[in-house]
Amino acid sequence: MGLKKNIDLNVQFPMPIAIVGTMFQGKPNFSTIAWMTRVNADPPMLGFAISKHRLTGDAVLLNKEFSVNIPGKNLTRETDYVGMVSAKRTDKSHVFEYTFGNQKKSPLIEGAPLNLECKLVEKIILPSNLWIVGEITNVWCDPDLMTEGSPDYGKMKSMILTMPDNKYRTIGKEFADAWKINSL
Repeated sequence: MGLKKNIDLNVQFPMPIAIVGTMFQGKPNFSTIAWMTRVNADPPMLGFAISKHRLTGDAVLLNKEFSVNIPGKNLTRETDYVGMVSAKRTDKSHVFEYTFGNQKKSPLIEGAPLNLECKLVEKIILPSNLWIVGEITNVWCDPDLMTEGSPDYGKMKSMILTMPDNKYRTIGKEFADAWKINSL
């Protein structure tokens, strides 16, 4: 096989797109994130990285709670916008219709097919980012976008980001069941 070509260090695996919701100065604030993953099963937790310069990270630390909203392809324009403008200079509370679940400082995007309410568990300070860990306390999903009681990411047309080409893509078709092959 031999060595492959040495390429840009910023090449990443495809990353899920999500929008973090927080409250800032009494108004909902939203910021797009892509560096996110589940980090614990019981209790369920997720983690995400956000630039130390983003006001959203400060709001999460202040409020001790946040939402993670999984947008569909239909929200591409708004998703890109809230990731590009800063709440330090722009009020983003008008971009989405929102509601609240059980947590009152975690605005949920009504047009997003999947919403998670999280409480802050830990922060880790990295050279250019904060790594936020949150426990998932509630999950809200559009029932029309579920299959057999679970979120169906294909129906949701949820997005991923690829780098370094900086492209949004939707999740493709399923092709096999996971965790079924236990011998060769």
